[in-house]
Amino acid sequence: MITIGESMITLSPSVKGRLKFAKTFEKKVGGAELNVAIGCSRLGLHTGWISRLGKDDFGEYILNFARGEGVDVSQIGLVNDYPTSLNFKEIKADGTTKTIYYRHKSPILTLRPEDLDESYIKQAKILHLTGIYPAINPVNIPVMERAIDLAKQHGVKVSLDPNIRLRMWSKEEAREVLRKLLPKVDILLAGDEEMDIIIGEKDPKRIISEVKEIGVSFIAIKQGDKGSVGYYNGEIVEAPAIKASNVIDTVGAGDGFDAGILYGIVQNWPLEKTLTFANAIGSMVVSVVGDNEGLPSYEEVLEKLGKKEFIER
Repeated sequence: MITIGESMITLSPSVKGRLKFAKTFEKKVGGAELNVAIGCSRLGLHTGWISRLGKDDFGEYILNFARGEGVDVSQIGLVNDYPTSLNFKEIKADGTTKTIYYRHKSPILTLRPEDLDESYIKQAKILHLTGIYPAINPVNIPVMERAIDLAKQHGVKVSLDPNIRLRMWSKEEAREVLRKLLPKVDILLAGDEEMDIIIGEKDPKRIISEVKEIGVSFIAIKQGDKGSVGYYNGEIVEAPAIKASNVIDTVGAGDGFDAGILYGIVQNWPLEKTLTFANAIGSMVVSVVGDNEGLPSYEEVLEKLGKKEFIER
């Protein structure tokens, strides 16, 4: 599995509550696409990440972090005069968050369609993309389209998580760009509210009915604490949510779910097993502070599902 997208330094406050009252912060790594790559890597898949980072200490930190997680970083470039992006995360008492971005002149803007290595994309099974990448700046759209075209030429499945961030673009902009991409998508991993923005439908079965007619073959609709609904090969499955042990930080849960779905697809698992596995990962991520710290190993997911005995000591 390979992915394209921006990563950034996330500065998380040491205490919960209003960001303006926080005095100390912890440096972490964030970015939806990288989170999915890390999630898949921890589960045991070979993963790669295409991106650009600032040629600064933060960029080098992210590069080393990704490499340490087993993600192939051969397609990462460090560029001058484009500082690595930052975000500050406000965490409320119930685990919900608000994010403030500092991503002007993001290094990812220097990635051009001609920079994409066709042979690198060709060897993948899945190309995973999100709506965050085109939302950063419209100049990223041709890169995304070129990556999709290369994937299609070589039989690589295209996965899309709309991941709509309304702090980055409007509903109208998101709808225009993402709806145009849907006919080229093989795997759709979306929230019900996101699909309401894109196609004007929030009911999972109506979403599935419309999207499968466009040509999307695998659909997973995320519904938070209601679980998920999936479609594949004529079958629709509703998978109940798996209770989290403790909700601390909700950021990254959707990325963990995506990693679980992609793992199940690569393993050719039945739809119900894949959805249940992905739901379990989402419930585990929210129990840990950080965008990707809670992403589990395969064995840890089995323990969560009661399929493997947990031995404390």
